[in-house]
Amino acid sequence: MTSKVPTVRSYEDSAVVIAGGSSGIGYSSAERFIKAGVRRIALLSKDPGRGADARNRLLALPTASVGDMQVHHVPFDATDTSSVEDAVGEAHQLLGGLDAMVNSISSPYTPELLFKTSLHDIPAILAAQAIPPMLLSRAALPYLTEGGGGSIVNVASDAAKAATPGETVLGAAMAAITMFTRTLAAEGKRNGIRANILTPSLIAGTPTTDRAMSGGFSKKLFEKAAPLANLGVASADDQGALVVFLCGPGAARLTGQAISVNGGISLM
Repeated sequence: MTSKVPTVRSYEDSAVVIAGGSSGIGYSSAERFIKAGVRRIALLSKDPGRGADARNRLLALPTASVGDMQVHHVPFDATDTSSVEDAVGEAHQLLGGLDAMVNSISSPYTPELLFKTSLHDIPAILAAQAIPPMLLSRAALPYLTEGGGGSIVNVASDAAKAATPGETVLGAAMAAITMFTRTLAAEGKRNGIRANILTPSLIAGTPTTDRAMSGGFSKKLFEKAAPLANLGVASADDQGALVVFLCGPGAARLTGQAISVNGGISLM
């Protein structure tokens, strides 16, 4: 007996929630979603001012003026379980559903060799980097299940795949997100829920890359990495294009995958 294959909703019929949606990959994904036809988007981020600015910029896009466009901002703390649960619930209520959950939460981090990393900093780094996507994914599950399925995209990094000096602790956190998401994909498929991981490397023009290139060990590390991107150092918009694909009908059979858009810096 063959079980019923879930139908992935069109972009026009989808409700999308983007955690970390006021900047970087999250914001670029929101722009891409609107251009693809999505009419209901909620941005989750910590700063109400930046969130309101992102919302206004999205509503000013030419494609946002067609039809009934909804863009909401919900402030929240990605490290607080109650705040995460409340924010995802509020977004679901505002949008009248939830079809795609994108988790692009980045915590400031500068690569450093392990012996120069304080023992006392390690638990905090792991918690700040790995826990938010897990909380957000868990908070979204009931709504995705209720709606008959959907997509979760968690943003990690290439540090999950490639052992890189200076990213010992970060790599452990990114690997945790990756295996969490793959196992979530194995659990969620019976309910029509797909889960994938975006694992970028250097991303041009982002605060994270600017911070890494500001000096010290991390600057040396990424100055060596950048020339390996023979196809060009990827942008946040490049990442957003993949996020939108992973959440749409074209990726209806794709789940549990960790995909890198990195211009060729690593091939894993």
